Amino acid sequence: MNSTTYRFFLYITLSAPLHAAAPGEAPVPAPYPDTLDIAATNKWWEYAKQARDGKVGNKKHPKGSVTATGRHFLNLDVPRNEVIAFALYTVHDRTLKLSAQLYPLYPDESRKVRIEFQKNGEWEEAAEATVNDLGWSALFRIEDWDDSSDVPYRVRHGKKAVYEGIIRGVPKGDTIVIASLSCNSSKDRGPRPDIIRNLKAVDPDLLFFAGDQHYDHTEHTAGWLLWGYQFREVTRDRPTITIPDDHDVGQGNIWGEGGIPTEGKGAAGGYIHDPDYVKQVERCQTAHLPDPYDPTPIAQGIGVYYTSYNLGGVDFAIIEDRKFKSGPAGKIPDRGGRADHVKDMNYDTSTLDIPGLKLLGDRQLNFLNNWAQQWDGVQMKAVLSQTPFYGGAHIHSGKRLKADLDSNGWPQTGRRKAVSAIRKGFAVHIAGDQHLATLAQHGIDEFRDGPWSLISPSIVGAVYVRMWHPADEKPGANPPPDSPLPWTGDYLDGLGNRLSMHAYATPQNGMKAHGFVIARFNKKDRTITAECWPRYTDMTQADAVQLMGWPKVITQLENYSPPSWGKLGELSFNKSNPVVQLIDSKSKDVLYTLRVRGKTFTPHAPKDRSFTIKAGMKSPDKVIVKAASTDSAKAQQVKL
Repeated sequence: MNSTTYRFFLYITLSAPLHAAAPGEAPVPAPYPDTLDIAATNKWWEYAKQARDGKVGNKKHPKGSVTATGRHFLNLDVPRNEVIAFALYTVHDRTLKLSAQLYPLYPDESRKVRIEFQKNGEWEEAAEATVNDLGWSALFRIEDWDDSSDVPYRVRHGKKAVYEGIIRGVPKGDTIVIASLSCNSSKDRGPRPDIIRNLKAVDPDLLFFAGDQHYDHTEHTAGWLLWGYQFREVTRDRPTITIPDDHDVGQGNIWGEGGIPTEGKGAAGGYIHDPDYVKQVERCQTAHLPDPYDPTPIAQGIGVYYTSYNLGGVDFAIIEDRKFKSGPAGKIPDRGGRADHVKDMNYDTSTLDIPGLKLLGDRQLNFLNNWAQQWDGVQMKAVLSQTPFYGGAHIHSGKRLKADLDSNGWPQTGRRKAVSAIRKGFAVHIAGDQHLATLAQHGIDEFRDGPWSLISPSIVGAVYVRMWHPADEKPGANPPPDSPLPWTGDYLDGLGNRLSMHAYATPQNGMKAHGFVIARFNKKDRTITAECWPRYTDMTQADAVQLMGWPKVITQLENYSPPSWGKLGELSFNKSNPVVQLIDSKSKDVLYTLRVRGKTFTPHAPKDRSFTIKAGMKSPDKVIVKAASTDSAKAQQVKL
């Protein structure tokens, strides 16, 4: 046994799942109410028989449950040679984490799965992992992974069940391509051949599913297995990031409030369902992500997964923009009706920004501020989360709202802190949730002084349709001159947040505005190309067209270049691509950190202030200018 394998078995021994039955024993009873995950817990095979017989209206299901309405979901009682459903993986800092997802197991079946890798044409078993009876997933972790080339893998259960794929090596080209998808509506529960075909045509280096992988609410395992069945032909051979959103944990909307329990629809903040159910959802969807930045659990013992992931020099911060967010009910002025919807167009929404409200929470803000300063092995940065930091929709399911507090435009102070932290690393923000594709630039103190935001449409035509449609039907100030869309330019959203709209998805040429977005990070040119592709186009054809308004090329520096700023003197370095950091001389606050391109860089900075500039090759560890200002700008030679 080599040293890598030994370390892996030690890890499994120390972190074996608590809910795993031995062969021949009945499945471990679910610790949450028997209204949850009926199709995959306890005597699940009895429910599978009901489903096959068309008797899915089990009275134990809460009102509104998808399965209670009679809609079918994937048959979980599969042939035993097909019991491994799919696998998800990432490789970060030479550590492979792979989560194998199984269908429910019978009492007499082993709870062990094995992973094998192909070397020199031969399969070698590398490790064994334990399947958790809650959610039926198993996590492999292998350190000192050689990420220089592609490696075929296969996961095995028993004598016949096999699932195969490829662990990709680190991308070697100048461009890293990420495909972002969200909102896999239950309106269409069939396969996704059109999306799979188009994703294969793009061949992204990374897949990102921003949440709402299913809408089965009280049946996460069944919904999750259906999602895996729909997308496993593209997830099996490339790294994939999945993060759960509100519908994944069984809520219409979620304000996590740091993990506290709640009742009703959750607008007061917290989680509706049992914490063990929430933990099961997050384990299945996020166990394969790089280790959390700070794994300290929140209320009810619910875990966290916010972290960073470096893929080929593009550093992705993965954050949880629902988990710490304050709930509006009981905290903001009572206007009657839904606490999260503002219908009165004359209502002063600034009164909703109550002191003490949270959005990302202190822990994640601390993470983002530290992450923005880390550039060792990094050329570009992006932030991945569930929903945009502005209210991008005027029309909600046919009705006009002034503001929707489910968006990250509220609370406004929390939004300001979050966007300010993101821009410090010149990161673009990528998210989903809104069933509406948008491409916009955030504004904080002025328009276009914040990071860009690329939001995916729904995967399939959503039941709850949102639209960008200003009431006056006029363009904003400074619209992009080359846009074919009528309502672009500078706007205030219903919460008073600044945003500059560049593109939005509307039905056109008979196509519904659903599909996915692509971000192409060009490390050589330091640009991000944002694309939006409709579901039913055929990207294998030369005449395939994107939705109107796309593509758009964004430069890295545009993510933090306020129009009102001036320039400091040009810096000339003796080495290429150093890390440069700008610090306010008086407050000592770090304004930004960036790995610059080439041997010269002209820092930009606010006027009428003094700055310290630091630089270095792995980190900004050397002071190179002690008192720089736009009034006394002068060129300097820097030796590192």
